[in-house]
Amino acid sequence: MAALCTTLAAVTSGTFTSTLAADWPQWRGADRRDHSPDTGLLKQWPAEGPKRLWTYDGAGLGYSGYSIVGGRLYTMGLRGEEEFLMAVDATNGKALWSAGAGPRYANNWGDGPRSTPTVDGDRVYGLGGQGLLICASTKDGKILWKKSLVTDLGGKLQGWGYTESPLVVGDLILVTPGGGDGTMAGLDKKTGDVRWRTKDLTDDAQYSSAILVNAGGRQQAVQLVGKRFFGLDPATGAVAWRQDFPGRTAVIPTPVASPGGQIFITAGYGAGCQSVQLAADGKSVTQLYENKVMKNHHGGVVLVGEHIYGHSDGYAWVCQNLKTGQEVWASKSLGKGAIHYADGMLYCLDEKTGEVALVEASPTAWNEKSRFKLSPQSAQRSKSGAIWTHPVVVDGKLYLRDQELLSCYDVKGK
Repeated sequence: MAALCTTLAAVTSGTFTSTLAADWPQWRGADRRDHSPDTGLLKQWPAEGPKRLWTYDGAGLGYSGYSIVGGRLYTMGLRGEEEFLMAVDATNGKALWSAGAGPRYANNWGDGPRSTPTVDGDRVYGLGGQGLLICASTKDGKILWKKSLVTDLGGKLQGWGYTESPLVVGDLILVTPGGGDGTMAGLDKKTGDVRWRTKDLTDDAQYSSAILVNAGGRQQAVQLVGKRFFGLDPATGAVAWRQDFPGRTAVIPTPVASPGGQIFITAGYGAGCQSVQLAADGKSVTQLYENKVMKNHHGGVVLVGEHIYGHSDGYAWVCQNLKTGQEVWASKSLGKGAIHYADGMLYCLDEKTGEVALVEASPTAWNEKSRFKLSPQSAQRSKSGAIWTHPVVVDGKLYLRDQELLSCYDVKGK
């Protein structure tokens, strides 16, 4: 596959310019669309499921996702009373290094970190559950700098910990500490020094991660918090627009944007979804619709063509028309969970059973081609928890995690 070609998304966004097409450098991929760069994948799995290549049992507790760059997988996990950022050989599941990322974050839904590391060149950034942001060398895990979103940046630790995955833009790394000093912060990615705060926007952080959109030929970061979402200049932190949203209890999913500047956000606990159109100059938005068709809790949604796919909490898996907001189809064929897109297919994970369904990404219907059950599964998972780490497909491999157990499956076409 095109492992030697730089991804278009990386070039146009101005970030991860050294990223290869077969890499997955951050949460939801290089452009945060949750689209795998892979092609030529299996369209149907063997009856027993795809071949399991390896399982690493040292990932530690937590719900952190994974970034895969240059044959290395980066994730985070809790071991004893300390959280760690770690690197694993993606070809065989062997541990390479680990770096301390702060004290244990304890929670009845499960202890440990929740965010996905961000890889940028020879550095990797990880955010612990208590809000400690560390920058480490990808080579050996040596910590280059660290900054607490709470004690250094005045943020407020949320009820379920910090879950955001940091976003690198040019020479800055963007995070959302929340609080009176500013909802978001832009830090020098080499030193951790604060370059800007959103002084006129002081909402507490929630659990979503920011994305980049194109606004009049310039980059704009879009983030979602409890009662609003907004766009800002990632270089200065200047807020360009803000839009009210009726979030409640916890607002978690990452925003989604179309190439034409339509932005879609959703949240669970009955909040529903909303979509706006970004003005050509990037200084305002126009609301297109707000409804309850998609009430996504935290399994995420993906945009494929003109349709949104994901699980609507308390209802079913849903295909929704992005432009109109109308439901196209709904299916209860699989329990609630997370979603990922690769090579024309949806990889849907049932958070309770660990079943993974391979479904055509089609507005016609839920057209399931295969299904298998993740094995082994963790005996250390909290009784209140579930299999919440999102699936990722890259370089012909499907990665699934249940707490300390990280498994890799072969889904490459023959």
